[in-house]
Amino acid sequence: MTVMRAQAAQSRAGARRRSGGMRPMAEINVTPFVDVMLVLLIIFMVAAPLLTVGVPLELPKSQAQPLPTPQEEPLTINLDAEGKVYIQKSLIDPAELIPKLTAIQAERKSSRVYLRADQSLDYGVVMQIMGALNAGGFNNIGLVTDQPSTERRN
Repeated sequence: MTVMRAQAAQSRAGARRRSGGMRPMAEINVTPFVDVMLVLLIIFMVAAPLLTVGVPLELPKSQAQPLPTPQEEPLTINLDAEGKVYIQKSLIDPAELIPKLTAIQAERKSSRVYLRADQSLDYGVVMQIMGALNAGGFNNIGLVTDQPSTERRN
């Protein structure tokens, strides 16, 4: 009688294994992975334009062709409408401009410095900063402008 019980238990276990009750799942569900990647893509697409230099300026319009973009982030000096001087987004005293730029430039490959100045700013103020840059050894200065709008004004 004990032998019959053991055989019956073995046959039930074998039937359970064959019917798929305890088989390991060998498929990978990639749907959650794709969902997460799409959300990250959207987040980076929205955030990328916000990573540019954030000093609000109204740049003058120019017909000049844009320069090719460098491999590293450009070193930008910003002059707002009030004449305040910024390196990237950091407000600095104009007297500290050349020493700070010299320290930053020692760690960079490119010698180009971009100058962004609000169009309402006096031309003399812009020329003072450019003269200070030139006297400090920064001879590769790019002036940043906006492209004119294509709309015709009546």
